[in-house]
Amino acid sequence: MNVLITGASGGLGVPVCQAFVEAGAKVAGAALAWTDKMPFATLTVDLNTAEGCDEMIRSALKQGPMDALVHLVGGFAGGSPVSETDDKTWDGMMNVNLRAAFLVFRAALKPMAAARRGRILAVGSRAAVEALPNFAAYAVSKAALVALVKNVAAETVDLGITANIVLPSTIDTPANRKAMPKADFSKWVKPESIAKLLVWLASEAAADVSGAVIPIYGRA
Repeated sequence: MNVLITGASGGLGVPVCQAFVEAGAKVAGAALAWTDKMPFATLTVDLNTAEGCDEMIRSALKQGPMDALVHLVGGFAGGSPVSETDDKTWDGMMNVNLRAAFLVFRAALKPMAAARRGRILAVGSRAAVEALPNFAAYAVSKAALVALVKNVAAETVDLGITANIVLPSTIDTPANRKAMPKADFSKWVKPESIAKLLVWLASEAAADVSGAVIPIYGRA
């Protein structure tokens, strides 16, 4: 299985890449920058442009047909009510959490449709389905990502392609621990749990699962 994973250098990305490698997949990890050598192929790309996304897909296809795309790119910002949210925060969340996904999916769907097979997987947020006061830009961008995935699933139902999204609550990453040092980390979702779910969704065992919005909340 050939798998392309975006946002692969982050606190969730590395465990997800490792899980796919351990499952026997040939992994290409894409990120804006890399600081460490990884046990899988790495691509340095800017997913904010259509050209960057198209080039990423062309590079990934060099290792063979793309069996699965796992989209992990995302960002978090906010802290103000809607009445005080500035344009920069709103636009930033829409760009990183929605527009990048649209550009990546669009580029990946073309070769998948031609091959009449493929898995598109995304990681969203619990905030997509539950209110998160003072973080509306983030929550709305994640809710829109859910809608995008469900539309992809509906449009590709006869093409051998599935599309699903998982919605974690707070993920136990070094960055989140640093940002919330007094939190109870034991209640957070482990990256390895998300990774195992994604590996299953990319497998033949999940061939009949598409358009699913799957919560993975830990004990939060």
